[in-house]
Amino acid sequence: MLVRDAEWLVLSTAPTGSGLLVTVQGLSELVRDTTATFYSDLDDIEPLDPAQAKVEADGSSGYRRAKLWLEATLRKTPVPLHEDALTVSTQMLADPLDYQRAAVRKALDRDNLRPRLLIADAVGLGKTVEIGMILSELVRRGRGERILIVTPKHVLEQMQQEMWTKFALPFVRLDSLGIQRVRQKLPATRNPFSMYKRAIISVDTLKQSQYRIHLEKQRWDAVVIDEAHNVMNNTTLNGELASRLAPQTDALILASATPHNGKKDSFARLVRLLDPTAVTPEGDLIEDEVKRLIIRRHRHSPAVAMEVGADWAERQEPNNVLVPASPAEAAIAEELSTVWLHPQGGRSPYSGENASLFPWTLAKAFLSSPSALDESVRERLKRLRKGDADSDVQREIDALERLEQLTVTALSSSSGKYDALLQHARSIGVGPKSEERLVVFSERVATLHWLRQKLAKDLKLSDKQIRVMHGGLTDQEQQELVDSFKQSASPIRVLITGDVASEGVNLHSQCHELVHFDIPWSLIRIEQRNGRIDRYGQKHSPRITTLLLDVDDHEFAGDVRVLRNLLERETEAHSALGDVASLMGEYTAVAEESAIRDVLLRQRSFDDAVPTVEATLEDGDEITRLMAELAAEQASESENDATRAPDDTPKNETANRQQRDKTDIGTGLFPDLVSFLDTALAERFTTPTADVDHGGVAWSRTNAIAQIEPTADLRQRLEVLPQSYLRDRRVTERLLLATTPIQGKAEVDSAINNKSSPSTWPHAHFLGPLHPVLDWAADSALSRLGRNRVFAVRGAVDHPVVVVHATLTNRAGQVVAGSFLTVDFPGVAEHSFHFTQSHADARAALAHVGFTSEVKTNPGAVDAAPLQDLIPTAVDAARNQAVQQMEATADDIRRRVHQWAARIDDWQGAAAEQTQLRGLREHRDRVDDESKLVERMTPNQHFVRPLLVVAPADSPTAPEEHPGSEH
Repeated sequence: MLVRDAEWLVLSTAPTGSGLLVTVQGLSELVRDTTATFYSDLDDIEPLDPAQAKVEADGSSGYRRAKLWLEATLRKTPVPLHEDALTVSTQMLADPLDYQRAAVRKALDRDNLRPRLLIADAVGLGKTVEIGMILSELVRRGRGERILIVTPKHVLEQMQQEMWTKFALPFVRLDSLGIQRVRQKLPATRNPFSMYKRAIISVDTLKQSQYRIHLEKQRWDAVVIDEAHNVMNNTTLNGELASRLAPQTDALILASATPHNGKKDSFARLVRLLDPTAVTPEGDLIEDEVKRLIIRRHRHSPAVAMEVGADWAERQEPNNVLVPASPAEAAIAEELSTVWLHPQGGRSPYSGENASLFPWTLAKAFLSSPSALDESVRERLKRLRKGDADSDVQREIDALERLEQLTVTALSSSSGKYDALLQHARSIGVGPKSEERLVVFSERVATLHWLRQKLAKDLKLSDKQIRVMHGGLTDQEQQELVDSFKQSASPIRVLITGDVASEGVNLHSQCHELVHFDIPWSLIRIEQRNGRIDRYGQKHSPRITTLLLDVDDHEFAGDVRVLRNLLERETEAHSALGDVASLMGEYTAVAEESAIRDVLLRQRSFDDAVPTVEATLEDGDEITRLMAELAAEQASESENDATRAPDDTPKNETANRQQRDKTDIGTGLFPDLVSFLDTALAERFTTPTADVDHGGVAWSRTNAIAQIEPTADLRQRLEVLPQSYLRDRRVTERLLLATTPIQGKAEVDSAINNKSSPSTWPHAHFLGPLHPVLDWAADSALSRLGRNRVFAVRGAVDHPVVVVHATLTNRAGQVVAGSFLTVDFPGVAEHSFHFTQSHADARAALAHVGFTSEVKTNPGAVDAAPLQDLIPTAVDAARNQAVQQMEATADDIRRRVHQWAARIDDWQGAAAEQTQLRGLREHRDRVDDESKLVERMTPNQHFVRPLLVVAPADSPTAPEEHPGSEH
């Protein structure tokens, strides 16, 4: 295109409040290789007419320039959104399993107006991998230029590392340090989200007022909200944040293993984020629409169990250890039981309100550790001693002081649970010179520090070998701990952690032993803890050990029995349902704890609070029933795919589709990506092997490792890579690339398991199809051919042929269909006589004209003059053919758009009859936004671009040296 008297190559477009934002790279001499952005409302943007394209003969060796230009053009051209074959997501370092591919296809399903999905897979199935696959496919389809990931702060680096290492998607991490860097670079009034195209930020940071304001001014191609159950309530800041983000993005991916709380209105809020018309104005869920928006599987779903195999070792039988209380602990248990929990007079010494709750606070602290109980008692005494002590208060003080003395005794004597933990740690081999690792969970921070002090001494561990993690640490400190624990080289042998690590954190790389030192009064929390080591990628059978205190007091022993039964129910639900939240029907850890407290207070039976699996399936709430149906239907579909006869057509289609998924949509002109990069460097630099100071990039290839010394323009692109990766691997000085998947996986494995590795970032990063270096090379190759020009080469044809690419776009400028065509001219002089053929892809079209990677020689630049007049005819012929060919696709899209519009009309009609429904205005506004979006989805324009002119092999050479030839 032409802007401001200069020629530019369009890299991407995005709608904004100031018209279309066009990102370009300079082609004219003064702006060559310069990246710029223009707004259609502010600048006069002149598109170029492809029919006027000038034919330029390629005189380079082996038609190097034409091959580079074609490959770069196709890599920069978006794949249609609903293309059936997965492209780049299956070519990266993740090992996509069929059930993960199914999640990607569901997100891209043409039945969706736009990519929107709730990934409700159970803990451990690899939701992050599925997110990465979806995002990479959106990028390849031109729908992932601007992406925001919102996640809990303690998994920021983990998510960032997965996206870059496995999918070559760089995200700027806006944690506390990242925010500081942005503030240093930007004026206070500047929108921080305008600085980076792709960012990852914690929900706690994003909901702060200064960032919420900026959200409304920013549009995204895709937004990911991890642990989305935290945004179900619109009345909270988290819920308000999600409600602001949902209308500001095209694609929306929500992820949560516990996607509902049993309340229809809360779940409806989550569904409305994805599609407001999937919920009636009255708040009822439209089940068929909801099922279209959700994917749900668990560890024992047929599709999952069939695939994970040895990559997810089965959990061992629960190791629930009943530990005899020490005499000091038994004395405390008796005091708690007779004085506080089950007092003979029916009234505990507690002098405050809600007298039934505080005694159980003390009991829960005691069941954690004597240290936690000591902390609770001292804190309560401190508050009581500050005020006036009437008789009731004095009674409580006296009781607390007796309990305090018993606790002091317990702290100075042995502890049954601690002794059992120490014995267990020794039995599995944990020690200063051992490789064995152990994760210990406890709810109370006092317990964490007490355990660290005692275990460090008894196991002879240094400070670096035993670490504590809790919510009081900064996000940076938490991320560093988790990152270190993944590595084989990490000194950490015992990680003692609070429940801050129970959600979303991966601890399974080097560890398969987990101990519950205390038991959460919540099935959800137990499952979340267990999922840290019991997840996909765990090669050793994970063992979950729980320490239960056994006391002689009948009443207190009954209370402990309740907790033991809770563990048993978790095991049953894990195997049968893959989801424990639906068992109690409370759906939050806090609500489950309250229900268990009612059981302990004898106000409710255990079976009523924690039903069996069978009872849950029979009597579950509406949302539980819906989710169970969804999981069963998806399991049945997967099982049918797996058990079809070999000659069954659907099975063959599945196999063919998987085969297509194995190859990115490219030209086939280069055997692999590194060959493309190698050739691009040879074209741009006279001597690529020379260092930067001498006009090269210090390029070298040894076996499956390549290295490059980044130039200034490449370094600028690399600035958005993860900062810790840039720092640890000094990437801006020398970038190492693994050029095969095998080497790429070896590099990742080495970073984690090699004891000499200083970082979890791979030494050499895999050169996958979305790697920024390839993007840089492609832009460089494209800029070598002037404005609106097309190369001419010789090929295995009997007459001239023009290869053309046609696309169909909607009113949002998104590619919805594409076609590769060849226009044959049997007689050059008779332009009116021609015929047009369609081809499956670019590779097939180029093979048709005999222009493949096998073409190694070039006898000289072909005479382009006789070929110039073919272009207008070829463009017109290809356009006519493409319009006819794509009409079926266009009709299908129009039909779907009409269906969407009709559904919106139905919703609005139903809403018009309601006037008093709470929140209806907000829902109506969202649906109105959907109505505008539907109009933008309508196909409206065909684009045709000549890619190559191919002349017969015996065509004459240009009468004089052509500008496109090499010197």
